[in-house]
Amino acid sequence: MSTARFTLDPDFSVGEVNPRLFGSFVEHLGRCVYTGVFEPGHPAADAEGLRTDVLDLVRELGVTAVRYPGGNFVSGYRWEDSVGPVADRPRRLDLAWHSTETNRFGLSEYIDFLRKVGPQAEPMMAVNLGTRGVAEALQLQEYANHAEGTALSDLRVSHGDKDPFGIRLWCLGNEMDGPWQTGHKTAEEYGRLAAETARAMRQLDPGVELVACGSSSQSMPTFAAWEAKVLEETYELVDYISLHAYYWPEDGDVDSFLASAVDMESFIENVVATADHVGARLKSKKRINLSFDEWNVWYLPEWEKYSKGIDQGDWPQAPRLLEDCYSVTDAVVFGSLLIALLRHADRVAVACLAQLVNVIAPIMTEPGGPAWRQTTFFPFAQAARHGRGQVLDVRVDSPTYLTRKHGEADLLHATAVRAEDGSVTVFAVNRGRNQALPLEVRLNSLGLTSVVEHSVLADADPDARNTLADPERVAPHQAEGTTLTDGTLTATLEPLSWNVIRLA
Repeated sequence: MSTARFTLDPDFSVGEVNPRLFGSFVEHLGRCVYTGVFEPGHPAADAEGLRTDVLDLVRELGVTAVRYPGGNFVSGYRWEDSVGPVADRPRRLDLAWHSTETNRFGLSEYIDFLRKVGPQAEPMMAVNLGTRGVAEALQLQEYANHAEGTALSDLRVSHGDKDPFGIRLWCLGNEMDGPWQTGHKTAEEYGRLAAETARAMRQLDPGVELVACGSSSQSMPTFAAWEAKVLEETYELVDYISLHAYYWPEDGDVDSFLASAVDMESFIENVVATADHVGARLKSKKRINLSFDEWNVWYLPEWEKYSKGIDQGDWPQAPRLLEDCYSVTDAVVFGSLLIALLRHADRVAVACLAQLVNVIAPIMTEPGGPAWRQTTFFPFAQAARHGRGQVLDVRVDSPTYLTRKHGEADLLHATAVRAEDGSVTVFAVNRGRNQALPLEVRLNSLGLTSVVEHSVLADADPDARNTLADPERVAPHQAEGTTLTDGTLTATLEPLSWNVIRLA
C-alpha cells in the first residue's frame, strides 16, 4: 500500500473553530425528549425529571449549541402550549411524526436542561414559520428574552422563571423547501416571510443572530435556486443559511458510503459559492456564514418503510422512532463528516448533530434503565474536546479507491487543529476496508516533539455495535508504533478507522 502524506505549517490555515460547530439537536420526536433527556420517576431523575445519567453523558460528549424544538415538529409548534403549570398544558397532535405531544417538557424545561449541562450549552431556538408567522415569533422572543414589565415577560416571571432565557441564536423555520413540511412554501413565499420575521425580531433586539432556511439537501430539485432567492430577500437581515444532510449506504454501497464526506464538502462549497454570488450581486460587504444544523448518519429508507405502515388512527406518545443502532463503519463515516465540517471552519460557524438522545443519536437510553454510548459518541466527544483552535490547511496526497457514487476518492480523509498552547491534533480516517494505510506528516515550524496519544476507533468486525445487552462492545484503543522524529510524524492507520493523533 502506498503512503498517504500531507504537510502542516502554521502559516497556512483555514480558520478558527467556532465552539458552536459541536452543537446538537433536541426535537420532540420519538424518545429524544420523553424517556431520553426527561423521565420523571427514573432512578437517576432529578427533582425536575431530567435524567442525570444522560446529563453526565451529554457533558462528556462536549455538546455546545442545542437546537430546539425541531425539526419538522416546529412547523406545528405552539410555544405557549409549552409554558406555565404542567397540569394546565394542552395535549396536541403532532402532524410531523404522527404522535401525541403532552407538552410536559417545554421551554422552561429545555432551558433548565441546558443550564444543567453547563455554561457551554447554548440555546438555539427555532420559530414556527410553517403554520404561524411574525407575531408568534415576536411573542416567543419577548416571553423568552425580555426582562420584565410587559405582559409576556411578566407571564414568564409568574411561571417561575425570573431571569430571561437569553436566547441569541434563532432559526427562522425548518426545511421550508420540503413538501413534507407542514406549511411548505415556495422560495419566494418563505424568503418574504423570513425577511419580515427577521426585521421584526431585530426591532425587538438588534443583537439576535438569525438562521434562514437553506435547502434540506443538495439533492433537492430546487437546490441553489432556493438559496439564491431566499438570500436575495434576507441577505442583510440574517447571519447564516442552513444546510441539512444525512448519509447511509444506498443500495448496500459501502464504498460510496465511506466517502460521504465528498458530498458534504461539495454541499458546503456550493452553498458558499451561491451565498457569495448573491452578496456580490447585491454589492454587499457582508458575508453570510453557514449553519449546518442537521447532519448525521441516518438509515432513512428504514424510516420511509416504517412510515408507510403507520396506523393513521393511532397517535402514540413518544413512540420508538429512528432508533438507529450504529456500527463501527457508521462511526468512521460519522468521523469523516466531522472532518468535513472542521475543514470548512472558515464558513461553517454552527453545526448541530441530529439528534442528541435515542433518535439517530450518540446516546441511547432504556425507559427505567441505563444510558449508554453509541459508536458515534466517541468521534464527536474527541473532536469536541481536541478540535478547538485554528484549523490548519491539510491537502492530502493519498492513494485512492473507486466508488460508484463519487468516482475516485482518497483513502485518507484528514484535518488538523492547532490549539492555543501550540499543540496539534490530527483527525484522520482510513476509508480502506481491508488494508492499513501508512501515513507521513511533515511538520513545518510547529515546534512539536512528541506524540501524546494515537487513539483509534476500529474493530475486526466492522458491524460491531454498542447495545443494551453489550453497551461497551466498541470503544477507542491506543495505537502502537506512532512516532515523531525530525519533524515528521509516522503512523499506520488501521483499516476502516477513525484516528485522533495528539502532538505536543
